[in-house]
Amino acid sequence: MSTDNINIPFIDLASQQKPIRSLIDKRIMDVLDHGKYIMGPEVAELEELLSGFTKAKHVITCSSGTDALYLSLLAGGIGKNDVVFIPSYTFAATAEAVVLCGATAVFIDVDPICFNMVPNKLNEAIARIKKVNKLKPKAIISVDLFGIPAPYSDLCDIANQHGLLLIADAAQSFGGSINGNKVGTHADITTTSFFPSKPLGCYGDGGAIFTDDDDTADIVRSIRAHGGSNQGKYDNVRVGMNARLDTIQAAVLIEKLKVFPDELHSRQLIAERYAESLSNVVDVPSVPEGVLSAWAQYTIATDQRDELCDYLKEHDIPTQIYYPKPLHKQLPYQESQAVSGGLPITDKLSQTLMSLPMHPYLATEVQDRITQCIKQFFNENAV
Repeated sequence: MSTDNINIPFIDLASQQKPIRSLIDKRIMDVLDHGKYIMGPEVAELEELLSGFTKAKHVITCSSGTDALYLSLLAGGIGKNDVVFIPSYTFAATAEAVVLCGATAVFIDVDPICFNMVPNKLNEAIARIKKVNKLKPKAIISVDLFGIPAPYSDLCDIANQHGLLLIADAAQSFGGSINGNKVGTHADITTTSFFPSKPLGCYGDGGAIFTDDDDTADIVRSIRAHGGSNQGKYDNVRVGMNARLDTIQAAVLIEKLKVFPDELHSRQLIAERYAESLSNVVDVPSVPEGVLSAWAQYTIATDQRDELCDYLKEHDIPTQIYYPKPLHKQLPYQESQAVSGGLPITDKLSQTLMSLPMHPYLATEVQDRITQCIKQFFNENAV
């Protein structure tokens, strides 16, 4: 079948919705019927399902992935004169949450293959901050970029050695695993986003926090609802915020979670086909042994990135360049940089990485058209 006239979406939410549309419609109608739009029964049901999926003891849903990070830092007591170590090669939300707490972000370089925080660079930065002795190292936020979970065994060792809170930003890796253990259980706190384009996405904004710590869970639940207590919303025990997940979005996620394992399997097969076809023409991602990626994106590297993107666009194939300007070069965060020697890998990746269409419903023939077009570009531009 010819695919020349087929529109290729970068992320195909319509195809995802089609087979479960009637189930989602019923779930939404149930919410409209009972009228409990805020903290309705579907919210508690979703949290229980997510706990079963990840094996995390506590799951607290919230209004967005950004708020999940902010709530986690607040629950950890992060504030003025505290340092939070984060990668620069990530979305602004990671740094936003740190700065909004009044803390200082220190940027760490990333691995050129998996794109995640490098443990030895983190260790060097912690030592440097401790030596200066003006700011207090307090937390680490590791971002699981493009779907691959970070090296949490090493990061946990570092966090424990220095008494730091370890937060996993799993907005892109939710559904992935390390040695059979799902994302959500590898750090003190794990956050995720249910933004529509994420591996598990709702039809609006949403997020969640995962932890095994009872005290942390209680504090997060309190903060997300204006600092209330178990005595009621008019008994405020701390400064809080309005960060609850809407009941309708919880209803949507309940149905989408049912098909999520099958979608993760499809993403894995699509990633394997991309790697098999493209490994000889571009740098393809490499997943460490024992790790399963959620494949939020399929991201390749080439020194001819911009030219390739333009070529694919001419052939009606969408691409995406994520984070072309790393956070340490962004105006609001330039004062946060506290690294010596710069971030050479981050700078390089921002100029060479590009992402291809990736979603569970990407047809084989459409994927073949994408990979053939990429090969054609390099054949035409061979030196």
